Amino acid sequence: MKKVLLVLDMQNDFVHADGPSGKSPLGAQVVARKVLANTAKAIQKARAAGVRIGYVRVGFSPDYRECPPGSPVFGGLPKAGILKLGEWGSEVHPDLAPQAGDLQVVKHRVSPFHQTNLDLQLRTAGINHIYCCGVTTQAVVQATVREAHDRDYEVTVLDDCCAAHSAEEHANSMGSIARFCRVTSSDEVQFGAN
Repeated sequence: MKKVLLVLDMQNDFVHADGPSGKSPLGAQVVARKVLANTAKAIQKARAAGVRIGYVRVGFSPDYRECPPGSPVFGGLPKAGILKLGEWGSEVHPDLAPQAGDLQVVKHRVSPFHQTNLDLQLRTAGINHIYCCGVTTQAVVQATVREAHDRDYEVTVLDDCCAAHSAEEHANSMGSIARFCRVTSSDEVQFGAN
């Protein structure tokens, strides 16, 4: 069984202390839950076990041509000036930096499968088990779990490597996807086991 650890939307605009969300409720949850340290540990464990690492980022052209203006999630981005591809804010947090050979996906919607080549990259590599972590739990993590499940992947979520805007929102999100995946932690995960 081939596996991948997908690191979802762990971008400076969302998880870096100096990013727009750094002082927000999301930033507070990222710190309180030790999401960056836990994710770095999970990435190290996955690499040691020979598991591929994949990075999914949400980002838009400087003119936001891919950004849906009527979206309650994305509509305000042009005014805020965030998540521009090629800028610091859209890059992966330096504590989780990609390495040569890692899978890379840029998306323009919540789901990493929506009009991207993620599924193609995974199937070409023979991957059938997705481990995932990221922010936010109620958005990209839920979307990944549900769609990966429906595409017949096995899915495992690393709970302590995810965060939402509140502890309650994270817990509710994890509860709603528990039927579609396994749940473990960065301490407990055994990437080498089937």
